[in-house]
Amino acid sequence: MGSEAMLWFLLAHLLVQILKINAKVPAIIVFGDSSVDSGNNNEISTVLKSNFQPYGRDFIDRKPTGRFSNGRIPTDFISEAFRIKPTIPAYLDPTYNISDFSTGVCFASAGTGYDNATSDVLSVIPLWKEMEYYKEYQEKLRGFLGNEKANKVIGEALYLVSIGTNDFLENYYVLPRRSSEYNIEEYQNFLAGIAKDFITELHRLGARNICLSGLPPMGCLPLERATNIFSGGDCVQEYNDVAKKFNEKLQGMITKVNKELGGIRLVFSNPYDILLDIIQNPNKFGFEDIAKACCGTGFFEMGYMCSKINPFTCSDANKYVFWDSFHPTEKTNWIIADHVVRTSLATFL
Repeated sequence: MGSEAMLWFLLAHLLVQILKINAKVPAIIVFGDSSVDSGNNNEISTVLKSNFQPYGRDFIDRKPTGRFSNGRIPTDFISEAFRIKPTIPAYLDPTYNISDFSTGVCFASAGTGYDNATSDVLSVIPLWKEMEYYKEYQEKLRGFLGNEKANKVIGEALYLVSIGTNDFLENYYVLPRRSSEYNIEEYQNFLAGIAKDFITELHRLGARNICLSGLPPMGCLPLERATNIFSGGDCVQEYNDVAKKFNEKLQGMITKVNKELGGIRLVFSNPYDILLDIIQNPNKFGFEDIAKACCGTGFFEMGYMCSKINPFTCSDANKYVFWDSFHPTEKTNWIIADHVVRTSLATFL
């Protein structure tokens, strides 16, 4: 590991130690897509998996876990910052049990979206099913801790929801069904309505502290740049504009929900600005390559295409913003998590 990379991780460790002083959250509970999936797709029948090398090559014990990165993902770093544990296990992982899940659990599934039609594309877990798993988890938690303690954990836990990119890049802009039914603003409103219903149901089930993540500058993902050949491989501005507009709709929804649902503390986390800052000012963050990913050629590979036998994979992922054509490196994930903890999540510390 180079001196610059070592400095980043020393700073990360220092931040974690500082934040540990005032941590109040007993558990982190995660819903979403590949941005936060810690391995649930390993246990379902889908082609969208990452439980093989070189994924996880910089993870604890160099173990590929099903996380779509070379190491940890943002929710892992957030859990560590809240003095809970360094990683959040996947609910479907048979090597864990309710004792492990009582302090943090992930229901996310790579490739899913708000829209059920999005999860159908690659046969992954739809958002409604993530909710069903959460209800099952509540029953197991009450059996493990007893009703009073379990209800306390449920009410004081921090819920992280990160989802939405696939609805546009895997569904709306690729397949004809939704784009024939809705114009882009109507589809955004449709998704925001699903987001509101999901948050409302979480609240009904006892959740009070919730962080809903917006979309990143999805037009700057290496895969989208690579297909934007007529603009010289620049970011796809249309996709970035859609992400910004959708984020605005989510923020408006959050304002309303905070007024409507008693006792809820719903906050918005915005990965758009911090990731765009990294992409536009890579030297400030110690990166060398922003347009292509570390794995393979850096333009198209993801999942099984990002394999151990690919001869083009980089040797030092810390120089790259993206690990594969769709997902950030561990270093980028830490920067995003650090930003979220110091901004949106500061109210929960």
